[in-house]
Amino acid sequence: MGARPKITVVGAGNVGASVAQYTVEKELGDVVLVDVLDGIPQGKALDLAQAGPVHGYDSTLVGSNGYDETADSDIVVITAGLARKPGMSRDDLLFKNAEIVGSVVDEVVKRSPSSILVLVTNPLDAMVQLAWKRSGFPPNRVVGMAGILDSARFRTFIARELNVSVENVTAFVLGGHGDTMVPLPRYSTVAGIPITELLPKDKVEALVKRTAGGGGEIVALLKSGSAYYAPAAATVEMVEAILKDKKKILPCAAYLDGQYGVKGLYVGVPVKLGRSGVEQVIEIKLTAEEQAGLNKSAASVRELVEKLKL
Repeated sequence: MGARPKITVVGAGNVGASVAQYTVEKELGDVVLVDVLDGIPQGKALDLAQAGPVHGYDSTLVGSNGYDETADSDIVVITAGLARKPGMSRDDLLFKNAEIVGSVVDEVVKRSPSSILVLVTNPLDAMVQLAWKRSGFPPNRVVGMAGILDSARFRTFIARELNVSVENVTAFVLGGHGDTMVPLPRYSTVAGIPITELLPKDKVEALVKRTAGGGGEIVALLKSGSAYYAPAAATVEMVEAILKDKKKILPCAAYLDGQYGVKGLYVGVPVKLGRSGVEQVIEIKLTAEEQAGLNKSAASVRELVEKLKL
């Protein structure tokens, strides 16, 4: 592969394939799609390559069942793992996905020792912690995708409620990915105006509640499998911010070393993403209620991390 950045996507299911699709459509680099299933990553890579002439991208797409093709990747996106089924909690996935993610990290780190790892596999916060520990990488080079997806869901619901463009809506979400996430309405704005000024409290609370259950709502509708378009789009926003050194402030699962009163744990917070990964954790003053929500969220992440003995 040439001088283009190299992005490896591990897991060629719906999320991984969509990540590959959005990545080449934005011409962010060449993509290697890895999956254990024989023929699946090869077939999807070939199919996506054949969309290139129509969409106008020249990125190389390679599918593989092994890791040798991934050598010297700039970024490795890990989506491999079991998806949630109806009635399954994110935690049911814990041990099975820990096994999968651990072995993936071992393989990619050997071949791409200076890469940045972007984790997408659930339960997200615990998987990022595991990947960081297993990789031996500095924490700025291991980051998790969750907050962008949660805020995208929140932004969608806010925009629909107010009948305004989603581009006008900024949403702020902290904490673990799942039922303990902490959306911050007073920092969530429409063209700079906090939504707390535009919507009654009960309406804001209903939107917050729908956001926290956003993944489950889609799982229940699809019946087999879980969301993938929005998770993939959120992941690619991170990949782009890193590769283009945008210094974009985005909510991600990042390592906290005392910020927000949390130490030694990956939790969702606003960070500055650039070429070296997480370049800064943005710390904002929280109300007592918001801090309590974040503490509760961090505690539930710590519980999973302790189950995995990390």
